[in-house]
Amino acid sequence: MNNIRNFVIFSHIDHGKSTLADRFLEITKTIPSDKMRSRFLDMMDLEREKGITIKMQPVRMSWTIDGKQYMLNLIDTPGHVDFNYEVSRSLAAVEGGILLVDATKGIQAQTLANLDLAQKQNLVIISAANKIDLAHAQVEETKQDISNLLNISQDEVFAISGKTGVNVESLLKAAVLKIPAPKGDENKPLRALVFDLKYDSYKGVIAYVRLFDGKIKASDKIYLVQAKTHAQVKEVGYFSPEFKVCDELKAGEIGYIATGVKETASVRVGETITITTTEEIKAFSGYKEPKPMVFASIYPENPNDFEVLSDAFKKLKLNDASFIFEKERKEFLGRGFRCGFLGSLHAEIICERLKREFSLDLIISTPSVVYKIIDKKNNEKFIYSAGDWPDRSTINETQEPWVRLEVITPVNYLGAVSELLKGSKAIQIENKYLSNERLILIYEIPLRKIIIGFFDKLKGISQGFASMNYEVLGYRPADLIKLDILIAGEKESVFSRVVEQSDAYSEGKKIVSKLKEILPAQLFSVPIQAVISGKIIARETIKARRRDVTAPLYGGDVTRKRKLLERQKKGKKKLKARGQVSIPSKVFLEMFKQG
Repeated sequence: MNNIRNFVIFSHIDHGKSTLADRFLEITKTIPSDKMRSRFLDMMDLEREKGITIKMQPVRMSWTIDGKQYMLNLIDTPGHVDFNYEVSRSLAAVEGGILLVDATKGIQAQTLANLDLAQKQNLVIISAANKIDLAHAQVEETKQDISNLLNISQDEVFAISGKTGVNVESLLKAAVLKIPAPKGDENKPLRALVFDLKYDSYKGVIAYVRLFDGKIKASDKIYLVQAKTHAQVKEVGYFSPEFKVCDELKAGEIGYIATGVKETASVRVGETITITTTEEIKAFSGYKEPKPMVFASIYPENPNDFEVLSDAFKKLKLNDASFIFEKERKEFLGRGFRCGFLGSLHAEIICERLKREFSLDLIISTPSVVYKIIDKKNNEKFIYSAGDWPDRSTINETQEPWVRLEVITPVNYLGAVSELLKGSKAIQIENKYLSNERLILIYEIPLRKIIIGFFDKLKGISQGFASMNYEVLGYRPADLIKLDILIAGEKESVFSRVVEQSDAYSEGKKIVSKLKEILPAQLFSVPIQAVISGKIIARETIKARRRDVTAPLYGGDVTRKRKLLERQKKGKKKLKARGQVSIPSKVFLEMFKQG
């Protein structure tokens, strides 16, 4: 165990974690040079396309320093606020972490949030300023900011380039020498903490584990303490980063256990696995359950795919503990599910994974936060979607969740960022300098104002330099109302949303204009209307798709043309009276992303 080191790389999004991990893989020769590719630990196609890490990914490396061989278990973590739960789980499985800061952007919101999580776990932290190869990198300023943040000497902050490999080997060597070896006893009964899960149709539930005590091998009988479930191990192994079978896992190591359990609900992240024994084994405290604040209803486009969607959700839930789902009580579009997410990007990723990994076409409602209604009898009720919104006459008070929003921005973009926050009806609490060139702006703002599109706007006006993080404060009164959308006279409940009464017209106008852009044209004209309590407040019309019925005519009496055009007009009128608009799944996805 003295030769084992378990550590993570953590930072703000796009600060170079995956690229640094590539250099570690090269230095330790874990991946042969002919098989190496950029962002090797981003195993999902979706991660590679979007250029972000979505899932934590462990890998075991072997490296020799001064004639002594070490086993290095590295976990690469996501940086986006929506995947913060992935970071918190990985930190519980290690003894140390490398804090990475982009020298061109400096300390950002998730840098602080992830650092706070690491310090609560009492991890040994080694820091580095990355991307020093870029011409506009502010290396000394970044090192100074990190040293102030961690209260360490500036000389202790490494200046590296994950892209070119400058000083990366020195950083890895420091990690080996400074991060402590894990504690535990392989002669004690097994105690393994489950920090992630995956489903395999042959091996059942595969648990990603950190062993704190004991050892385990294939065919051992195990007991899942919280689930009170017995199982027999089919296989054990480690991450290379693909699954690599080994004979045995011992205390201090990170690896996987193929449990053979087929029932996905039986195993949860935070579970304690032990060997079946008469001894009383103390379970780990597990992980704090995440609280989703963004909800949307998801339906299969083909009603016959309901069971396939249900099975897909169970498997995704294993792999993403922060995702929750339950059967939709009000079946506006047939049988579906009400789903909870940590943010709009989290929701978008789940929908993309359902489409790619399970070949499902989906209908997705507009994402919404959880509102609180107090009725005339002073009873409280939580509203998860606009479809549940009660009649106005029964409502005494409406409330919505507020958050404390921290925005870190360079001083140059202060004006533009302040205007964006002011336009979002945020309340300023305080501004403070992080350094001479960077400010932390602290605001309080309704959660619904930032769940869709806000992050993209913030990045746009600051040329990518500003960042944000938020925490939920609680519920506050708000003047809210339900906005319905009619397409060709039919109410489309998935596009309904809850808005502030003063914003109803602008929101309605924005939705109908967007639908006009993305809905395909029909053979008849299609009116799109925004409605509040039966009153139309905004309208757009998609013109009918037109075929030139007079094209075959080559002269002759003009009445022939007129007769054909009149016949076409009558046909369109009949179509409009009885026609229905079929909405493709890509329209729901587009509206979901745009908000």
